[in-house]
Amino acid sequence: MKLSAPTLLSFNGGYVDTAGFLALHGLFATHVTGNFVTFGASLAYGTSGALTKLLALPVFCIVVMLVRLLGAELPKRGLDRLRELLFLKVVLLAVTDLMAFRWGPFVDGDAWRAIFTGLTLVAAMAVQNAVHRVHLPKSPPSTIMTGNATQMMIDIPDLVSGNLPADKRQVTLDRVRALASGIAMFALGCAAAAMIFLGFGMWVFVLPPVIGLASALVAKSALDAT
Repeated sequence: MKLSAPTLLSFNGGYVDTAGFLALHGLFATHVTGNFVTFGASLAYGTSGALTKLLALPVFCIVVMLVRLLGAELPKRGLDRLRELLFLKVVLLAVTDLMAFRWGPFVDGDAWRAIFTGLTLVAAMAVQNAVHRVHLPKSPPSTIMTGNATQMMIDIPDLVSGNLPADKRQVTLDRVRALASGIAMFALGCAAAAMIFLGFGMWVFVLPPVIGLASALVAKSALDAT
């Protein structure tokens, strides 16, 4: 499996979502609409972290809009949009890492330190979502696997049936490979985050900035080669 920017982003997506969920009282930093469910559960069971879950979607939306505006300005200054925006995500992940070390573990999910840490993590993944949608539109989404799995299950019967024309068959086969790669890397990220959190606690937040930096450098190399 080639470690391209999309596959690294998928690993990071699964890793960060699992790390945030485990360390920040059920917060989904990547798949933010999942917080509607966990917010309801927090209210029903009286568990902490409800405010962070409530704020996650508006923070996510605001950051996506800001990324869009920033992306339009960067070329005017002679800067590469994809590279610089991925570096911005790395900075936000690194800040989250520092806050987790300084303030964690978070016993109370409604404490301002936990809220601030969680929303910074959400902001970082909002950058990834926006960057992937705008700059890597041909790659499968790196943060929400339901749509990817659905498309893959649609494509596989088409391939098996043998009814596709040769040109469409190759396109479909390439898409299935990309989808399978993304899903596998996302799942691997989830598993890695769970194991590291169980063994090392807040050290779980060390890896995302590293993976984020690697994806930025790979993306830059790919652009330079074209």
